[in-house]
Amino acid sequence: MSSSVTSRPTALYGGQTGRRVTVRDIAAAKERGERWPMVTAYDAMTARIFDEAGIPVLLVGDSAAMVVYGYDSTLPVSVDDLMPLTAAVVRGSSRAMVVADLPFGSYQASPRQALETAVRFMKEAGAHAVKLEGGRRVLPQVEALVSAGIPVMAHLGLTPQSVNVFGGYRVQGRGQSGDELMADAKDLEAAGAFSVVLECVPADLAQRVTTSLSIPTIGIGAGPSTDAQVLVWQDLMGLTERPAKFVKKYFNLAEEMDRAVRSFADEVTAGSFPTPEHSYH
Repeated sequence: MSSSVTSRPTALYGGQTGRRVTVRDIAAAKERGERWPMVTAYDAMTARIFDEAGIPVLLVGDSAAMVVYGYDSTLPVSVDDLMPLTAAVVRGSSRAMVVADLPFGSYQASPRQALETAVRFMKEAGAHAVKLEGGRRVLPQVEALVSAGIPVMAHLGLTPQSVNVFGGYRVQGRGQSGDELMADAKDLEAAGAFSVVLECVPADLAQRVTTSLSIPTIGIGAGPSTDAQVLVWQDLMGLTERPAKFVKKYFNLAEEMDRAVRSFADEVTAGSFPTPEHSYH
């Protein structure tokens, strides 16, 4: 077997571009103590930009419900809504592992339902892994998917699909519920999940979970000690009007887009666009 097939990237972030990142690369990064970034993506063009920037994992999140489809929560988005977005991200990238969120109502009923949904994302959209929310109640689903050869990213803490049970978007894992979250994380690892997202949990709890697991933790509002960090790309680029506390705005894309579209409109109304440079002769 050639070295090009067996070699691994020296770093998960950046790394080589000759093949896709795999769950083995994710596990190796944990062993090295390497931290890495994950961002959401919902279309081919942004996926290409993030992929070329070296982002090793792209998540086609059910957050598309809000940032793509305009809903006020993740609950309304469907499998059929997310399938074309996932396929576009796969086509737009060449190195990143593409993880597809299983939307609300597409896996909770039974392991069989979860398997049928996940298989669709893998076969029809080309996803490389799937993500689902919940702890011990979804262990049968995780086990069924892993047994079928489907990598599973778990998700604990504030699980947005359960927002109505939580009574809103609140920090999870304080007090006794922190012990329950720890137990859930260990059970998910035992069930075969290759990583676990920790959302909106106290930083000290996230640190304890991270050190207790051999699989990577991915934080979002979980402090600095997790193995990886994830943000919705529209949040980090400054498109979201009222971002959560855990969001750092790295660029004011909303302001730049407003400036650009106003410049275009002003030139059109003034008759100064298009110029001969932008016309065919």
